[in-house]
Amino acid sequence: MTPPENTTLEQATTTVDKKALIKEVLEVYPDKAKKKREKHLNVYEEGKSDCGVKSNIKSVPGSMTTRGCAYAGSKGVVWGPIKDMIHISHGPVGCGYYSWSGRRNYYIGTTGIDTFGTMQFTSDFQERDIVFGGDKKLAKLITELDELFPLNRGVSIQSECPIGLIGDDIEAVAKKAAKEIGKTVVPVRCEGFRGVSQSLGHHIANDSIRDWVFPQADKKKKELGIEGTPYDVAIIGDYNIGGDAWSSRILLEEIGLRVVAQWSGDGTLHEMMMTPTVKLNLVHCYRSMNYISRHMEEAYGIPWLEYNFFGPTKIAESLREIASKFDETIQQKAEEVIAKYQAQCDAVIKKYLPRLEGKTVALMVGGLRPRHVVPAFYDLGMKLIGTGYEFGHGDDYKRTTHYIENGTLIYDDVSAFEFEQFVKELKPDLIASGIKEKYVFQKMALPFRQMHSWDYSGPYHGYDGFAIFARDMDLALNSPTWSLIGAPWKKES
Repeated sequence: MTPPENTTLEQATTTVDKKALIKEVLEVYPDKAKKKREKHLNVYEEGKSDCGVKSNIKSVPGSMTTRGCAYAGSKGVVWGPIKDMIHISHGPVGCGYYSWSGRRNYYIGTTGIDTFGTMQFTSDFQERDIVFGGDKKLAKLITELDELFPLNRGVSIQSECPIGLIGDDIEAVAKKAAKEIGKTVVPVRCEGFRGVSQSLGHHIANDSIRDWVFPQADKKKKELGIEGTPYDVAIIGDYNIGGDAWSSRILLEEIGLRVVAQWSGDGTLHEMMMTPTVKLNLVHCYRSMNYISRHMEEAYGIPWLEYNFFGPTKIAESLREIASKFDETIQQKAEEVIAKYQAQCDAVIKKYLPRLEGKTVALMVGGLRPRHVVPAFYDLGMKLIGTGYEFGHGDDYKRTTHYIENGTLIYDDVSAFEFEQFVKELKPDLIASGIKEKYVFQKMALPFRQMHSWDYSGPYHGYDGFAIFARDMDLALNSPTWSLIGAPWKKES
């Protein structure tokens, strides 16, 4: 359907205005910084194959970036939520402290006995360790931890910056320790100085699973003669923030699939090892887990599929796409499940659409959420005016084109200054971003939702999660508190 002429004209005007806004915001930078940053900012034009921004490039020195480091990508995202392993932050205490249980990766188990997700283990590097090396200290630490926590299933060594700088041989320590304690020990070369963001940490962590976990899985599969079923799947890249993976698992099991593994959220080492036996890998966070999924496709012939369980429109679409990879029994069950939840979704939309329709949102998150969450906003009648990734790659921005509308402002690795200026000019009703941005915008009297860990709420995945998502957006936008202060541009001059 061709939009009315006035709508097209309005969109064209909006695109021109937003491009002018980008130029205006960049004016404060020195010429060199301006030249670099202008490549990361754009306005999406319908029909283009990507968003027209550069990405996965080193941040401009001096800019207030929201990115993390490779250690954060490995320990904080990929490995940290594996609940039955001990994850050692190998280096000074600070990195481990600031990555300690910050992402609300829910899990089932007895902490300190058979699960260790919210515990923090560090080798607490001191000056003498920098001078003389920390290999002996690390070996002793692994032995002591196995004595203190005998029900652990294995250990990962998460390297911090000094380890790579002084050249410690954590691989040798890992091999020797694995023989001594009789368990899996995985060295991860995720020193924070590697790469341009946490994204390389995801890749390094994926590679360590490929090199140190799957070879053991292949051996055990051969020894035990493990056989799966035609309906075995794995959930990969769902970190169970606020229980998200559990909500997703319910739907997959309802349509007749057997979820053999989910990781990292509420995941175990055994589930990782079982993954090469499944028939289909279901990838939630493409950015952090596409590497291992591609490896399994090449090495084991296991296809993978990126799915989206945010909002009823995408849930139904994803369930049908997943079911299409199996037989008619699964396809029929998928339709039954979609029909089962239709009334619930209709009730949620009926309740919240009148309160949220037409409200505008500016998104800025990491991972998959700058695109995956968008349909849930659309289902509630809300409008996206800007989105961007902290550490996205080119393929993320290509995927984003399927989610956004013409004239959407795109910002890659946006600085604190840029984001604040865009918000002041575009005046969105809601900011959906991370903890670093939360208090800045709340002090500006702007409704805000924390989209990394759901602001202590969730789950947001699945049909039940959509009801919670809708409630939380309503609570953020329609709280009576905002009438007491008001955003700067709403105050009388």
